[in-house]
Amino acid sequence: MFGLLALSTPPIHITSAYLFKIGPLLITNSIFYGWICSIIMCTLFIWVARRVTVHPQGGLVQFIEAGVEFIRNLVESSFEDKERSYKYVPYFVTLFFFLLMSNWLGLIPGVGESFLKGENPLFRAFTGDLNATLAVGIITMGYVYASSIRESGAKEYFGHFFIGSPLNPLYLVLGILEMFTDATRVISLSLRLFLNVTIGEIIIAVFSYLGGIVAPLTAAPFTLMELFICALQAFIFVILSVMYLAITVNHSTEEHLTDEDITETINGDAKMATS
Repeated sequence: MFGLLALSTPPIHITSAYLFKIGPLLITNSIFYGWICSIIMCTLFIWVARRVTVHPQGGLVQFIEAGVEFIRNLVESSFEDKERSYKYVPYFVTLFFFLLMSNWLGLIPGVGESFLKGENPLFRAFTGDLNATLAVGIITMGYVYASSIRESGAKEYFGHFFIGSPLNPLYLVLGILEMFTDATRVISLSLRLFLNVTIGEIIIAVFSYLGGIVAPLTAAPFTLMELFICALQAFIFVILSVMYLAITVNHSTEEHLTDEDITETINGDAKMATS
């Protein structure tokens, strides 16, 4: 009885599977499909770049331009110093479209159980692998931390975790806890993206299995919903990363502006006293 029940359940793989080796590196189906998504994205962006004109165009070019403009406005609005924000736009635009395309391309027919190598799927959504989302989270937060230290200086950046007298051991403990809490952002970003993508895959797989020969009809509503959720999760990942960076950069900018304001005030008072 239990054997029949086991056979009647839809095949669902939560973890990635190894496909082949390149030297000492083991390549999984999620990494392999991530390479495919990267190639598609680079090819698409090169094609769009060659067709961008002064006058707006329709179709896919307009969609890509709208997405780039949306993320650019998001980054610029998050920073008080607009000139500083410009250098961060390329990374966050690339990050958004990579996550978006990885999520969406994981929903197309053929990804999952359609093509197998042995007992494992040949293709798996890159963001459906916790190791992959964790790697993206580490790279992104590493970029945020490096940029924050470059903008404010290492002493000032690490100093904002430890507020108060360095002789008080309580401030040392609280500072270490604050640094640990800040480091957990990597885990929260990675888990949020992974769980939303994976749960969506499971729901679509279950309703496709229950639909039988009409699987496209039973899974269509959930696939459409997952398209929206995938776009939303890519946006949330990017906007949180931008906010983490903007908070530090804006804090550094405010301090620099305060010093300039004080200098201007002193010079103005001196001129008034002289006159």
